[in-house]
Amino acid sequence: MSTARDEVLARIRSALAPSGPGSGPRPGPEPLPDPPLDPRPAPTGAALLDLFVDRLVDYRAEVVRTHAAGLPAALVRVLAGAVPVVPTGLPPAWGVAGVTDHAGLTADDLDRQPCVVTACAVAIAETGTIVLDHGTDQGRRALTLVPDRHVCVVRADQVVPDVPQALARLDAARPLTFVSGPSATSDIELQRVEGVHGPRTLQVVLVEG
Repeated sequence: MSTARDEVLARIRSALAPSGPGSGPRPGPEPLPDPPLDPRPAPTGAALLDLFVDRLVDYRAEVVRTHAAGLPAALVRVLAGAVPVVPTGLPPAWGVAGVTDHAGLTADDLDRQPCVVTACAVAIAETGTIVLDHGTDQGRRALTLVPDRHVCVVRADQVVPDVPQALARLDAARPLTFVSGPSATSDIELQRVEGVHGPRTLQVVLVEG
């Protein structure tokens, strides 16, 4: 007596069997055509920076635009009196007075710091992403993942249009962290929760010249 399992398998074999005498195996699905190339030229100059800022704002990051001479004053305004933890290679010309990171600072110590100030390796306008390769001006990974607020300085010449151009500037042998807005996740009811896997607040200071 055939079992229900045998009947199901028989139906599957029948559906997969060639149809008609002499017919071979059924052809597979036709390959999808390549997506059309975007005819628009990649943005440059001010348009590139505007796109980067728009994407950052979409991700709920805060953006301050300044120039090189105004960077120290811009950082003072952004920090608003908070004393940050900073990586060992942060440029002194930025004028940030903070707690310099060292091996003795544990994750609990970093969690008690109000914020961190770092540079970045490259930034991607199309996705509003900041990439860290954890050089001396960015510090170890924990430094930018544990404190609740990350203040990141991005120079205009570090902003590229898309991911391939960003990857061309990066060393794949280095540890890379891609940051797109504040840390956020959603529960089963799609309620957005920020600060679970990293900083709750991302503030970008864009230096345009």
